[in-house]
Amino acid sequence: MSYASKNLTKAYEEAYNINYNNDTKIVIMSDCHRGNGDNSDNFSKNQNIAFVALSYYNEKDFIYIEAGDGDELWEGSSQADIVEMYGSIFWMLSQFNKGNRLYMLFGNHDIAKKDSNFAKENYASYYDAAQNKYIPLFEDLKIHESVILNHIVSGDKIFVVHGHQADFFNNSLFWLSRFLVRYLWKPLEVIGVKNPTSAAKNYLKKESIEKHIIKWANTNRQIVIAGHTHRPYMPKAGENLYFNDGSCVHPRCITAIEIENNKISLVKWSVKTRYDAALYIRRDVLMGPVNIIDYYNVSKFTKTSVI
Repeated sequence: MSYASKNLTKAYEEAYNINYNNDTKIVIMSDCHRGNGDNSDNFSKNQNIAFVALSYYNEKDFIYIEAGDGDELWEGSSQADIVEMYGSIFWMLSQFNKGNRLYMLFGNHDIAKKDSNFAKENYASYYDAAQNKYIPLFEDLKIHESVILNHIVSGDKIFVVHGHQADFFNNSLFWLSRFLVRYLWKPLEVIGVKNPTSAAKNYLKKESIEKHIIKWANTNRQIVIAGHTHRPYMPKAGENLYFNDGSCVHPRCITAIEIENNKISLVKWSVKTRYDAALYIRRDVLMGPVNIIDYYNVSKFTKTSVI
């Protein structure tokens, strides 16, 4: 069994299970990389787009699954600094949590959340300037490595995981990657030098990781939704069973995967301009919606298909 297959299988077997039906609405986002607002914070330019998107999903009673790397903890920021910087975002996330509709996974850049006490110690409260007091943020939040969505009627399953499990350097050697990011690549990124070890910035590395996940998904006949590579992807039924929700740090947009009426879609949120030059934020469907059951029912499906 390969390195990637072993790790993905372990994450699948230990995943937290969430039951859903055709009336359940779910949105999956990842790789927000929320930082402390400095020059290396790639989320800052998209924070307004993210807030609007989260508001939309909260108003429509979606379950929100943050599939890893929600916070950028490799570059030296403390969780307290990040919560203070993006108080409005965390307040919106707390609204999902109050409705029992928030699930967080850890990725490689926030692998510190693997500690069972992380949420209690780092998400205890935030300062609400309007009320001039500290407010509880996430009560009883459990942060998982992965989740499985179980459709209670069809029995179909969807495996949601960050994806770094298929990336040796950013998984088993995460401590080395973190050191290099914090003390070498972060300063160089400010002047435009890209980190060659990053799955998000190295095309060949992206392709290698995706092939590993696709192989596992196809071999196990299991839909996988991942992040990590920052490359949004949704296959056609019969191609393969790998989906990627993209990220929240694209230069001009954020992307997400939605599940509604047991159909799956890849969507984009971005700033648009009206005819009168006014700016607004719009949701566009890039692919879908497609019935999830179609991915499991096609006869032409092949185990070897890749991107």
